Amino acid sequence: MWEVRIVIGLFGVIRDYHARDTTARGLGPVSLEIPAGQAVAVVGASGAGKSTLLSTIGLLDSPTSGVYRLDGIDVSGLSEKRRSVIRRDRMGFVFQRYNLLDELTVSQNVELPLIYQGCSSSRRREAARLALDKVGLSGKGRLRAWQLSGGEQQRVAIARAVVGKPQIMLCDEPTGNLDSSTGQLIIKLLLDIHGESPNRILVVVTHNVGVARQLDRVLVMRDGLVMQDGIPQEVLAQ
Repeated sequence: MWEVRIVIGLFGVIRDYHARDTTARGLGPVSLEIPAGQAVAVVGASGAGKSTLLSTIGLLDSPTSGVYRLDGIDVSGLSEKRRSVIRRDRMGFVFQRYNLLDELTVSQNVELPLIYQGCSSSRRREAARLALDKVGLSGKGRLRAWQLSGGEQQRVAIARAVVGKPQIMLCDEPTGNLDSSTGQLIIKLLLDIHGESPNRILVVVTHNVGVARQLDRVLVMRDGLVMQDGIPQEVLAQ
């Protein structure tokens, strides 16, 4: 029997936010495991804790308490410098806002993660070209981001996220600013890229039940807690 490799493990993770004399619970306690190769949707109302969960998994935020293990290693209390290295080397991010730099060309936007990885300029250009080909933007590398449609800009953001071949892809409402047909194309693209590597993890925060149905697993959140966790056919039927 094949052993399932757990990549992401949260154990009693809590994230509190402090303001003067008050404390607000943003997440938790949450305990869950995500194995290699799984595509997970996170759904729930606004303020349910979806983005806080994604930020915690992506090491953009640290737990107030509890343990986060990444490939079996406790990363809960790492310094920002150590977290940034892991993000750089192992994670790709796609957000609702495309976060592209208008002063750079499309290709230069895609190359940015590779600059931080210390890649040579020739390797960066070739990797960016291949990533843009992958997302269907071949030949548009010299344009500026503002010259593209919203759907095309999101494709650039995806190319930037995958150019470094991350093990974990984290997407926060990647179709939120797009019409339904363009949004479906973006989800198909993300799933195609996820499927290229048998060990790559995809986590998508979404309000769109139609998007969630296409992934392997659905987490339903409310008030910072995971209330339901299972396959889409069972969870979304409820």
